[in-house]
Amino acid sequence: MFETSPRLEIYLERIKQNAQSVAKLCHDNGIQIAMVTKVLRGNPEVARVFIEAGADMIADSRVPNLRLVGEHLPGVPRLLLRMPAQKQAEDVVMHTEYSLNSSLMTLKALSDAAVKLGKVHKPIIMVDVGDLREGVWPDNLVPLIKEAALLPGLDLVGLGANLACYGGVIPSVENMQILIDVRDEARRVTGLELGLLSGGNSSGLPLLASGKMPKEINHFRVGEAIVLGRNVLDRSPWQGTRQDTIQAVAEIIELLEKPSVPIGDTGQDAFGNEPEFEDRGIRKRAILNLGRQDVVIEGLEPVDPGIIVLGGSSDHAILDVSDAHTPLELGDEVAFYPGYGATLAAATSEYVRKVTI
Repeated sequence: MFETSPRLEIYLERIKQNAQSVAKLCHDNGIQIAMVTKVLRGNPEVARVFIEAGADMIADSRVPNLRLVGEHLPGVPRLLLRMPAQKQAEDVVMHTEYSLNSSLMTLKALSDAAVKLGKVHKPIIMVDVGDLREGVWPDNLVPLIKEAALLPGLDLVGLGANLACYGGVIPSVENMQILIDVRDEARRVTGLELGLLSGGNSSGLPLLASGKMPKEINHFRVGEAIVLGRNVLDRSPWQGTRQDTIQAVAEIIELLEKPSVPIGDTGQDAFGNEPEFEDRGIRKRAILNLGRQDVVIEGLEPVDPGIIVLGGSSDHAILDVSDAHTPLELGDEVAFYPGYGATLAAATSEYVRKVTI
């Protein structure tokens, strides 16, 4: 069947193979796994193959995505990754079972919503162990837990930590031990079980695979390592996974030979950058119907290794196709393996068609 472009092709069986591999690693080490759909905008078909592959819950950063998952997969536990805004507390309680939190005021809003809706919501309290994104400082955890434990409609199920996102801090035995130690102290003071220790995201898999992950860590939140098959610490292929799971495809709308350096004085481009050019003489250049409004152009890796991505603008990507392994003509399509940022943008853009295969 003919599909229009630009489009994002999502290969479900390949993603499922990756999910099975990562799930086995986690489950063999006594770790529950929340598989993350956010890079594909909560795609319910992807969520379904995650569950088939062994996901214990589905996680996403946005409530509408988790609502969509719930509509297609009723009964599947859902975890909200981005800390809730107080004003969306009712939606959070209605459409998720778990959420990551660090604020007492937000927990009070969730409590009020849970009581109003007759539900029990399960917060995971985030602890900042060094990455400096979300999380209460370890010294302030116990007072927060003591007050939150009194809130009706909430079941404080455990603690979590986030790493390698904002600060790029790599998961280690040392920062995992911080999480374990503050959990033990909170248990001692409050008597709560706090049985779930969500030690990280895809960045924690190398520590787990090395056998050095502390046994107390029993929950992971994994997305990129499954969807794209990448070790997020250096973007190398992750063991036991494949990297041909997603393709971005666009059509050639101009194909001409042109100089490789602009003619005339240059200033900033449309995005405020000052581009640099390598003089390679006259080259065959292709313009595609895909631009920065749809994708992170720098995150596109051509499937044909002879093609070079030169750059782009809001609506166009520009390629050097002089050395393409397959001769190209106007109207032909060019496929790419998108990186995380490119996949996220394309999945979010309403101008990019999503096709599951």
